[in-house]
Amino acid sequence: MTPDPLRALASQVTLLEEPAPDAGPTVLRDCADAEAYVASVCFKHGPPRLTGVELEWLLHDIDAPEAPVDVATLVAALGPHAPTTLDPSSPAQPLPGGSTVTVEPGGQIELASPPLPDLSGLLSTVRADTDVLHGLLAEHRLRPQPRATDPLRPALRVLELPRYRAMEQAFDRLGPSGRSGMCSTAAVQVCVDAGEGADVARRWAAVHALGPVLLAAFANSPTLHGRQTGWKSSRFASWLHADPARTAPPVPSDTADPAHEWAQRVLNSPVLCVRGEGEWQVPCGVTFADWVRGALPGPPTVDDLLYHVSTLFPPVRPHGHVEIRYVDAQQGRRWALPTAVLLALLSEPELTDRAREACEPAAGRWVSGARHGLADSVLATAAATVFELACERLPALGAPQWLVDDLVEMTEHQVVRGRCPADDPAPDLDVIP
Repeated sequence: MTPDPLRALASQVTLLEEPAPDAGPTVLRDCADAEAYVASVCFKHGPPRLTGVELEWLLHDIDAPEAPVDVATLVAALGPHAPTTLDPSSPAQPLPGGSTVTVEPGGQIELASPPLPDLSGLLSTVRADTDVLHGLLAEHRLRPQPRATDPLRPALRVLELPRYRAMEQAFDRLGPSGRSGMCSTAAVQVCVDAGEGADVARRWAAVHALGPVLLAAFANSPTLHGRQTGWKSSRFASWLHADPARTAPPVPSDTADPAHEWAQRVLNSPVLCVRGEGEWQVPCGVTFADWVRGALPGPPTVDDLLYHVSTLFPPVRPHGHVEIRYVDAQQGRRWALPTAVLLALLSEPELTDRAREACEPAAGRWVSGARHGLADSVLATAAATVFELACERLPALGAPQWLVDDLVEMTEHQVVRGRCPADDPAPDLDVIP
């Protein structure tokens, strides 16, 4: 799970038209070559050693919780840790434990941990960096919200960047959900190594099989823009409806070649934007394969292909490592629970297979998981089994006792009772989670 593995591996692929020295970027002229390139860089094979997390939080001003995030206040709060997308002059220093800070279109804050080899080290690093980050925000009266969707404010983009303007334009063609997903949602994202050999397909299939179950178990966003939506995970619903071609989960399959399947999806997905010096072009209904075949002026380059991959937002995305994106942001230290469950269930092939088998009856129940949470009895039955498996496995991974206790408590008081965080009373927005 190395930084930016797509670019790091670009020079190793020889299937493309190679330019002469100083002749400009590598140009793609054949869909088969483009598919082979995507397959080669999106699944980096190797022993599964590293895990990372990306934690997002919606922010509000404690004195004016219905006001949009003030960019100047956020810059001042983050200081040298502010990303250059927020402050071009910032040194963008990592937090003391090595985590980096980014900001999402609506002013959501994101902490991305370094990839680490053990659960205990990951937990201690992220908890310490989270404390530092939240402390900086608190000095400027900014508080993280405990839910995964904004319960008060309308969707409002506060970052003026070409990428986000293009996303907004593309999403607006399909309705308001895209703006909500961009500006009013937050998630816990868990990043794991893809594995090696046959284990790649096993792990890929398992994280998808677990998706509807863990989505339901950790659903934490029943309210959006001042109203109850009828969904336990309004965050997932927003992204699902934003642009299904780029955000929907795949149709369940038993493919032995997930890299090829993913490459086909990439080529058949619509191009969100064509970058340029001024305003970026936002084509309508043009897939990347269409672009390769000449549907847009000028052929795409490898860099265009890599950028296109970054504009796809399915629940699981290969990015050299595997990025698991289907869990709602959680209150307080509960971000550690989905991280621990996934790491435990992926820690041994036999256990991974048992978890996948338990989830088979729930295959494809993404919409039900987001709408009903564990009130869906099929998902609740599967969740009870996989949480029990995870609880049994955690001590062998060196998990601290507080994490084991928290997971057991969630299992006993929520999961086996068919409840998820969205079923709990609304937290007080003025309480630091």
